[in-house]
Amino acid sequence: MKSRNPIAWMLLLVLPAGFAGIWRLQHVIDAQRASLSQERDDVLLRSRKLVKLMSLEYAPLLADIYWTRAVQYYGNKHLRGQANLELLWPLLDITTTLDPNLLIAYRFGAMFLSQAAPGGAGRPDLAVQLIQRGIKENPEYWRLYEDLGFIYYFDLKDYQKASDAFLEGSKNPNAKLWMKVMAAKIAAEGESFATSLFLWKDIYDSTPDPTIKKTALLHLQLLRVREDCKQLDALADEYAKRYGTRPARMREMVQAGLLDAIPVDPLGFAYVFGEDGKAELNLDSPLLEQQLLLNRLK
Repeated sequence: MKSRNPIAWMLLLVLPAGFAGIWRLQHVIDAQRASLSQERDDVLLRSRKLVKLMSLEYAPLLADIYWTRAVQYYGNKHLRGQANLELLWPLLDITTTLDPNLLIAYRFGAMFLSQAAPGGAGRPDLAVQLIQRGIKENPEYWRLYEDLGFIYYFDLKDYQKASDAFLEGSKNPNAKLWMKVMAAKIAAEGESFATSLFLWKDIYDSTPDPTIKKTALLHLQLLRVREDCKQLDALADEYAKRYGTRPARMREMVQAGLLDAIPVDPLGFAYVFGEDGKAELNLDSPLLEQQLLLNRLK
């Protein structure tokens, strides 16, 4: 029995170290396999012609799978607040190559691409490319011209191309009458309050996607803020004409009879005058942070 004790003690000392070494080796192997698998996925992901060739008659089904993957990819990145969406375009590229008639991939894919970070990829150029591909493959679907007009209007600030997109789409016999109206208004006014309000309201009413609906609502709220502040500044100018100085507080304009009550933003926070004497959002308003973020992205 005594002769076995040294061996037993040696095993007790060596085996844990051996198992630890095996665990570390397996961890390295698993990491390398995952890396190789990711590399293969990326190669396959970026080879849309290869995917199309391999899919054969299953192309529409595979397109649905890639579209689902694109939505999950965008959703996961969005929830984490990550702006790096470099795989979004390859996913959409493959999806629409496999199924050129998958309209939802063009419409919502373009939204995901065109929105500024962190809400989207910040690539309106690729969004235009995607929508133009959709129009080529689905020339009778007039809503794609509407989407193209939105991208040119909101993201690229190219009002002539926005007007052209709405006008071209209006030629479709199934298109809504307002497409031609919008073409004329944008060509004449560019970025006007009424035009922006109409377009964001249309996005809010027509989209089933909660993220896009939330974005549209935010823009509608900030448009109202911009218009409210513009009108308050005009009233402050009138106050200055009467009393020789601009008001420092909104209450002064109420006391002067220029306002019935202290005005509030869409979330119910009172407007204030800034150091420059201009009307602005209250520091406590959640809209202020969103306004500053959008202004930085312009």
